[in-house]
Amino acid sequence: MDTIKTDYLKDKFNELQSSSADDVLSNIREEGFKNFNKVGLPAPHNEEWRLTGISNLFKKEYHLSELENTITIADIDTARLPGYENANELIFINGKFIPELSTIRSSENDCIVLPLEEAIKTEYKNLIDEHLNKSYRFIKDGIHALNTSFMHGGVFIYINKNKVLQHPFYLYHFADARNNHLLSQPRSLVYIDENAKGQLTEYYTTIGAMDSFTNEVMEIVVNTNAIAEYYKIQNDVANASQVTTTHIRQIGKSYTHAVTVSLNGGMIRNNMNVIMEKEGNEAHLYGLYLLKRKTHVDNHTLVDNTKPNCFSNEFYKGILDDNASGVFNGKIFVRQDAQKTNAYQSNKNILLSDDATINTKPQLEIFADDVKCSHGCTIGQLDEEALFYLRTRGISKELAQSMLLEAFAEDIVMQIKHEPLRKYVEELIVERLSIN
Repeated sequence: MDTIKTDYLKDKFNELQSSSADDVLSNIREEGFKNFNKVGLPAPHNEEWRLTGISNLFKKEYHLSELENTITIADIDTARLPGYENANELIFINGKFIPELSTIRSSENDCIVLPLEEAIKTEYKNLIDEHLNKSYRFIKDGIHALNTSFMHGGVFIYINKNKVLQHPFYLYHFADARNNHLLSQPRSLVYIDENAKGQLTEYYTTIGAMDSFTNEVMEIVVNTNAIAEYYKIQNDVANASQVTTTHIRQIGKSYTHAVTVSLNGGMIRNNMNVIMEKEGNEAHLYGLYLLKRKTHVDNHTLVDNTKPNCFSNEFYKGILDDNASGVFNGKIFVRQDAQKTNAYQSNKNILLSDDATINTKPQLEIFADDVKCSHGCTIGQLDEEALFYLRTRGISKELAQSMLLEAFAEDIVMQIKHEPLRKYVEELIVERLSIN
């Protein structure tokens, strides 16, 4: 390990452990640090990381931030998403949840939001102990273990039974990279109880010219008859890289709907896992990556069907220009007991430049014999006939191309059910495609 020095990490880890009096979190961190020291950062020979060279990023000397309140209200105002006036706004600075800058508009009868260190001391202790860090069973690489090693300043969100929240959650992640290369590691645990509904959106902003690296883990637990909506918008600067893990466990018969939109950044790796642990679960996963310059986005998805009569639909689309590169690796597991599973997966891509690249690898592993599963991928260019048709109507080549690309992306954008957010993403795409 060339940059985040072993001694530096060890010292920071020991400082954190000595300052923590909680056995549950301390034990989880201890196990995470052991795993990190054992496996290290993902290397090129690791098949899951073969096309995303994360080790190259760590040639810069990243620092774990010791400062929390370095972002001003003015900074926060520049990043607020449309509809924020009606949202629960959670502010993270350099990976730490900052309650005093956050705004919770839902009542305590609807939901509970607490720093993870506080929540572990309340009536939710057993719940947290039961569900925290279960993502480790599926993601055993060193970057996940690194987040677990420094689990501190996280947030616990509990949506009460029978509550359909009228206020969505907006989670803003700010990285202050003005003085040092920054490593921030947000951690969240979300529990949506029976017959409840919650909506979460994550957004990322880096301030400063130094490099930032966000290594995030969010675990979402969805109980019986509950509904989880999750949106991720990645539109950061070129010196901002991310590894984000969203691990959703459907522990009761429930419904999950997730959309990931990646527009700007440096190196981005998104792990999206859905584990179907009860019969009759349903999940919909959508993704759009619209890339220019040297942005690299790697979407790794996993849908694990462990019980029968589950349904999943997965649809990712990519548009790549300049020297941008993309990876899609989608896995569907159908376990032996998961009879009558319906699982569908599709990945479609358009390359606008000879220098743009995409690697796509849909995968099915089926151990049951009464299932309906399909997967497929396409890589191509814009439809020349459609482009010619628009040109013959007096439309310029640039505008015609933008119109076709916007139509290509629309399938995914329309899956954003929250109207203010959907309109915002539409505007970002219009701006990116320079549609007049």
